[in-house]
Amino acid sequence: MQTMLTWLTLACLLFGTSFAHAAETERYGKQKVVYHFNVADSKVYLAALRNIQNHLDAVGVENADIIVVIHGDGIAVVQDAVKNLDLQNRILGLKANQVKFQICQKTLEGHKLDYQRDLFDVQKEDIVPSGVAEIARLEQMGYVYLRP
Repeated sequence: MQTMLTWLTLACLLFGTSFAHAAETERYGKQKVVYHFNVADSKVYLAALRNIQNHLDAVGVENADIIVVIHGDGIAVVQDAVKNLDLQNRILGLKANQVKFQICQKTLEGHKLDYQRDLFDVQKEDIVPSGVAEIARLEQMGYVYLRP
């Protein structure tokens, strides 16, 4: 009898948790968000990466269309990641959850950076002509703008 009660309690807890998560993600619905990174301060970009993960946790990966646009001094996040395993894991974890990272071509030119050599996990298709113009384009497409 004790074993049956234990299993019943466990089942209730598991179903309660999944119902709570479903209610939470239903509350927020589908969201399109552009996060703007243009600060080199590691405290700022680490907090922003945590915020993005929290955002995904709250709305559910299936309900989130998140793009990070990086320009100016914000390029430090993918520069620092070249030698920082923890930062690499954070970025890769977000990418595994469909978060896209876009890099400003003008920033690459201005900082004289080679995306293949100087930046972590940046592909040619991740590069946009202008970071600020890309943010404006995304807002016109219905993305909500967030700046950490």
